[in-house]
Amino acid sequence: MDLNFTPAELAFRDEVRQFLRDQLPQDIAQRVKNGLALRAEDYTRWQKILFQRGWGAPGWPKQFGGPGWGPVEMHIYDEEAAAAGAPRTIPFGLKMVAPVIMAFGSPAQQQRFLPGILNGEVWWCQGYSEPGAGSDLASLKTRAERQGDHYIVNGQKTWNTLGQYADWIFCLVRTDPNAPKQQQGISFLLIDMKTPGITVRPIITMDGAHEVNEVWFENVKVPVENRIGEENKGWTYAKFLLGHERTNIAGVGASKRELGRLKAIARKETKNGRPLLEDPLFAARVAQVEMELMALEITNLRALSAESEKRAPGPEASILKIKGTEIQQALTELMMYAVGPYALPFERGSIEEGDLTSVAGPDYAAPLAATYCNVRKVTIYGGSNEIQRNIISQMILGL
Repeated sequence: MDLNFTPAELAFRDEVRQFLRDQLPQDIAQRVKNGLALRAEDYTRWQKILFQRGWGAPGWPKQFGGPGWGPVEMHIYDEEAAAAGAPRTIPFGLKMVAPVIMAFGSPAQQQRFLPGILNGEVWWCQGYSEPGAGSDLASLKTRAERQGDHYIVNGQKTWNTLGQYADWIFCLVRTDPNAPKQQQGISFLLIDMKTPGITVRPIITMDGAHEVNEVWFENVKVPVENRIGEENKGWTYAKFLLGHERTNIAGVGASKRELGRLKAIARKETKNGRPLLEDPLFAARVAQVEMELMALEITNLRALSAESEKRAPGPEASILKIKGTEIQQALTELMMYAVGPYALPFERGSIEEGDLTSVAGPDYAAPLAATYCNVRKVTIYGGSNEIQRNIISQMILGL
């Protein structure tokens, strides 16, 4: 296995860098680099720019409008985009439901749903977790009863990310409550968020943001033609989708950018009249995170190499999720430590509007507490790190 980029891959990297210099809106890049909140229109504006370039869906095959990149090109693009300050792709449409539609949807469903995802016109959200059905997703209780050519859906989903902006939601629902096993009797439905009977209620997170929601379904009428695949076979499609979700969480490129941001902050902050980055104890903590990030990147490249050789990645996918999220949390902790008391207070309005004139302390300190609080979640979603450790123990140790 050769982890060095080929001349063609290096040329591709130069092409990506030039595109980002020319086309990435600087107001968006500055928000990303400074840890400020992005607006819905920032994500859609960038997606439409990518679509015009033909790069709207890096992981899609050409037959569905993607660029046909291999895994190495996708890694290069992700790393360069993160370094430049491009927003991370909202995954629910492009990286989660779209692969399911490509793999299991009918030609009519592919023609109907994929173009709007690709060009950024249609925003999707996820309806998986429920109260009492998060890590144990197969215990979900949202019901869908078939009545002729429609289903009638009743139930509740929670921890629904950015559903307040969504046009459509993909949902796991129970269509056979008498199935002998939890994983059986579940179907995968695509639901228009404008359908009568859907209520979105905000959940304000500890960083003050409206990022997640509860979604209630009361006698929601969903055409049978919006079901993916076979009735009661939705768990198969759900596992396929979760595999795509998990591979997107490691965030190597974003963590490399945030490591650079941490070092920049530590050069500005001082201890005993010297830059904090020169303090041996603090420098050692930064070095530890940097080494772990380098190891994570190598593991990521190994997984990409396996994929390019058509070998399914093994437990390294769980390793990527565990270490990637732990590194993200460690970086936010070190930034808080570096700035000290100025990192504690934050004003949600200032972070969202990008106006930090009223904030005490240096500008770069203002969003750190909010980011720290928000990143507490990353070791939980996409399959908690405890679950990932169980997977590793079973697949490697046979326990």
